[in-house]
Amino acid sequence: MNASKTSSERSRNKPKDRKNRKTSSTPSGNDLEPQKTFHGFFGNSKQNPDSSPSKRLKLNQSTPGIDRTQSIPKIKYPGEMYDLDSTNTRARDEGGSICSIDLTKSVPSSPHKSSPIKNKSAGIRSANSRPYTGPRNLVVKNLRETPRTDPNQYYDQVWAQLDAALSAIFRNEKIPYSKEELYRGVETLCRQDRAPPLYKRLCTKCREEISTWLKEPLVKESFQAKDVDTLRVIVEAWSHWSTYMATIRSIFFYLDRSYLLHSAQASIEDMGIHEFRNHIFSDAILKPKILQGACDLLRDARQGRELCNKNDLFKEAVVMFHVLAVYSKEFEPQLMGESQGFFISWGQEGAAWTLAEYVKGCQKLIDLESQRCDFFGLDSTTSKGLERYIEDILVEQRQTKLLDIEAVSALLEQNAVDALRLLFSLLQRKCLGEKLKPCFEAFITKQGADIVFDEARENEMVVRLLEFKNQLDYVLEHSFQMHEGLGHVLREAFESFINKTRRSNMTWGTDNPKPGEMIAKYVDMILKGGAKAIPASFASGDWKRAPNEEDPDSSEDEDEEIAKQLDHVLDLFRFVHGKAVFEAFYKRDLARRLLLQRSASADAEKSMLTRLKSECGSGFTHNLEQMFKDIELAREEITSYKSLLEESQMKPSLVDLNVNVLSASAWPSYPDVAVEIPRSIQTALTGFEDYYKSKHSGRRLAWKHSLAHCQLKGHFPLGNKEIVVSSFQAIVLLLFNEKGQGEQVSYSEIQGASNLDDGELKRTLQSLACAKYRVLTKTPKGKAVNDNDTFTLNLNFHDAKYRIKINQIQAKETKAENKETHERVAADRNYETQAAIVRIMKTRKTITHAELVSEVIVATKSRGVLDPSEIKKNIEKLIEKDYMERDESKEGRNAYSYLA
Repeated sequence: MNASKTSSERSRNKPKDRKNRKTSSTPSGNDLEPQKTFHGFFGNSKQNPDSSPSKRLKLNQSTPGIDRTQSIPKIKYPGEMYDLDSTNTRARDEGGSICSIDLTKSVPSSPHKSSPIKNKSAGIRSANSRPYTGPRNLVVKNLRETPRTDPNQYYDQVWAQLDAALSAIFRNEKIPYSKEELYRGVETLCRQDRAPPLYKRLCTKCREEISTWLKEPLVKESFQAKDVDTLRVIVEAWSHWSTYMATIRSIFFYLDRSYLLHSAQASIEDMGIHEFRNHIFSDAILKPKILQGACDLLRDARQGRELCNKNDLFKEAVVMFHVLAVYSKEFEPQLMGESQGFFISWGQEGAAWTLAEYVKGCQKLIDLESQRCDFFGLDSTTSKGLERYIEDILVEQRQTKLLDIEAVSALLEQNAVDALRLLFSLLQRKCLGEKLKPCFEAFITKQGADIVFDEARENEMVVRLLEFKNQLDYVLEHSFQMHEGLGHVLREAFESFINKTRRSNMTWGTDNPKPGEMIAKYVDMILKGGAKAIPASFASGDWKRAPNEEDPDSSEDEDEEIAKQLDHVLDLFRFVHGKAVFEAFYKRDLARRLLLQRSASADAEKSMLTRLKSECGSGFTHNLEQMFKDIELAREEITSYKSLLEESQMKPSLVDLNVNVLSASAWPSYPDVAVEIPRSIQTALTGFEDYYKSKHSGRRLAWKHSLAHCQLKGHFPLGNKEIVVSSFQAIVLLLFNEKGQGEQVSYSEIQGASNLDDGELKRTLQSLACAKYRVLTKTPKGKAVNDNDTFTLNLNFHDAKYRIKINQIQAKETKAENKETHERVAADRNYETQAAIVRIMKTRKTITHAELVSEVIVATKSRGVLDPSEIKKNIEKLIEKDYMERDESKEGRNAYSYLA
């Protein structure tokens, strides 16, 4: 194609007003340079294609005598820019507005091509160019047009390919066409608005294939197969069908996402599910077998016959039920019915088990059912429904077994914490934990009463009660989850049995509660012995942990350990109503600890006193505090006496005397024991008594020798010793100073010299001649002391320790003292009751019997609950003493009047 014109042709087409315009050129051969306009000097710069025609610079190719590469450029006007040469150039019309282009011909290449930039820069506007007259019409010759195919024919052609491909897919054969070609065909049909009939044909094809190729073989095979085998075949068929539908969807993907996505029609995936559900699952023959097969698999799993392949089959079946949307309507109701029957039969079988076995079995069943639901992918509604069946059938309908008092008591007695926890958790599923209260209360009352009234093991009462309380607290915390109602029952039951009274030899015929006495003795043991006296089962242990459970940190300070034990003892003390018994025995034991200096820790003594004051009030501890004050005053008194002796420069005595002056009202009363005091000791006692009377006129001193103790220095052939003994032991040993070595002293001689009664003397001699430290030798040998025995000083006595302490028999409690204390407490209780009756009568003047008894019980409650019969006896005594009388005028003999 030649895109240039000759100068003559261009001149004919130019308008007349352009004819006189010329281009100037200088033909000078190769050295001739064309004239340039202003823009010609910038030939290397880029030119704007939209520039004005006057600025375009072109070479005039038709100038004679000038080579084309050196021709003088000529300015081309817009009309000339679209004049294209052709070998078959058609003559222009007079207006020059038509130009034909033959695109089938190629343009001969010029041997010399000039640079377009150079041509542009060298061009000069032609004088005879014509103006732009508008666009020209372009006519393309020999343009081939594609022939149009008939749409119906194309649709049938594409469907034939798709039908063949679908048949191959359903028969698991190789697809005869490429998936891309099939996809393009579907896309073309959808673009031609053929999506509805195409989708209809696809649904029909799938329905025909599933009803003939898939359904009929399955139905025939199910007649002879078991339910589980039928389910397995159906699951395999569903797996194949899902694979087929996935392949089909990939081919018809454009149809699925363009047409079906925005229409009311089901997607291809939903259509495949619908067809399988309607033709396979809903079949009258296959459906019962499918559901029963799944239930049979679950039954085998519950009976322990689960196999890996069956587990996988059941999981796949559950997934199939979910996808087919038949889980809730079809499968779940039948599953729940089968489960209900299984739970009923399980409960009937478990009725013969022990309670511990039953609750463990129930919990295991619940855990297994929950695990199966998670493992098999069952719905949460199924899991909750199964749990509800278990609660109704195995818990609520089995309350008689779960709440059997004897069975629950056996678990509590065995301290079966885990079984009790499972029992409580099962009952709490139906909010039945409260119903354990009668069982819990019955066990606590019975077990506690057995401990309190066990005469053979009364010395172990407090230890057993503490262990029992520890056990119950642990059960309450770890088994009963600190249930408020059961905690209240624990406190009430403990308070009930610990205050029960029974006239027996343990209380010397009185109705005093025994625990008060034993708690006081246990506290005495702790305060005397310190941490070493604490039972091994309690030492350095956390009372809230289970029995036999080791404590990781047992290195506690001794004072902290004692304080912890005192706190736990006070927990028992709070349950005791009649605190008068505790007060009497605690006061007596405290007196011995203070007088004999037996306290392991002074801080522990004061700490216990503070606890009692906080618990019972200052009135309860007034006398106890006075006892501590007396000991302090006694120390000051004896220090003053010794200072006086030093100032008077009196001859020092062989006896280093220490005296405790006590207030008779604050301290317990002690019997006077007749004893012959050695002369040296008596002299020292007389000297102090004279000093005290001179300092405190009007006071009388009563010496209690049974509470005294001495420290003697013994000179033995094998070494000297310091011996700590009681006053009676010291009196007996000092008798041998007057005897020669090896000289025997008879029992009667010792009794005459000491003036002790038989009981006290025999206990004293037994501690000196038959105990661990035998400073005396008894003849004949034996543990018992008889009236015809003789005693000599043991010259061979030897011990590794320089200072030895012989057991102080007199510090031990005797039965007579115990009986006396109980009787005194009972008498004091009667006096308190009578005083309360008098106070009430003075206030009310006239009162009925029932009202009087009720008010007396309330008034004396802090000292223990009184028996109404005891109150009536005290009323009779007050009537005899003329404090009150029966009011005959008011309600017969049931009213009383106060006598001023």
